[in-house]
Amino acid sequence: MELGLVGLGKMGGNMRERIRRAGHTVIGYDRNPDLADVASLEELVGQLQGPRVVWVMVPAGAATQSTIDELGALLSPGDVVVDGGNSRWTDDEKHAAELAEKGIGFVDCGVSGGVWGLENGYALMYGGDEEHVAKVQPVFDALKPGGTAERSSSGQGGGGRQEGEFGSVHAGKVGAGHFAKMVHNGIEYAMMQAFAEGWELLEAVDSVTDVREVFRSWQEGTVIRSWLLDLAVRALDDDEHLAKLRGYAQDSGEGRWTVEAAIDHAVPLPAITASLFARFGSRQDDSPSMKMIAALRNQFGGHAVTSSTDK
Repeated sequence: MELGLVGLGKMGGNMRERIRRAGHTVIGYDRNPDLADVASLEELVGQLQGPRVVWVMVPAGAATQSTIDELGALLSPGDVVVDGGNSRWTDDEKHAAELAEKGIGFVDCGVSGGVWGLENGYALMYGGDEEHVAKVQPVFDALKPGGTAERSSSGQGGGGRQEGEFGSVHAGKVGAGHFAKMVHNGIEYAMMQAFAEGWELLEAVDSVTDVREVFRSWQEGTVIRSWLLDLAVRALDDDEHLAKLRGYAQDSGEGRWTVEAAIDHAVPLPAITASLFARFGSRQDDSPSMKMIAALRNQFGGHAVTSSTDK
């Protein structure tokens, strides 16, 4: 199928390549002309055959709103817009209603996979009407782990369970995809915080002389083995005591939204809430545990880190 892709940064650029590997045509637009296939959104829409599918991968908020507004004026009834950024689910409901007035479908999609998604695939959580999701399904199949991108390059499936059996879900109505991704990121906050606190405690005692190898030993046979643990070991291999990093970690917004949603629905989230507040604490002092949070975010998502010499 043909896809228009708006936003070709760290995530969007790799997604374009993965979708192309699966045999689909992708026409990409980015404000950076060095990354773009076309010079404007108007040119992108003009090169797609109807019914069109345009996937938006730009920052949440004003950038997403302006892009959807412009697409709403360019697209035709029967076309579909996918918001694959990290928008708040309440914005999805607004965007869907605005586009529906013009006969244009809308699907929201939470995307997880970071800078590793090109090779490993992306976990996808999407919301919207069945008819609109169906028009995007070939792209979902190409992006998800074990999807058509891997099968087309290797010709092999998985052993045991079917490869690609998980990693993609139609979570529900419009907004459900981004709500599910928001909760995913809230859980991620808490898991990273637990690893970071454990690492700090191990570093603080005299009796443990090789903290990095303790972390490495946990990679096999333990109940906490995980990709995050693997990434922690990778970060410690790069900088054994994380001495090069300042203990500062930004929050992307979804942790806050998760806590706000919990308050709205009277759902207790003590671990996730504490992990969010710990991020705030990192902005006051050079927190050792936040060095690990910063290192993990850099490992899985390519997020920027702050040098210990930058104050």
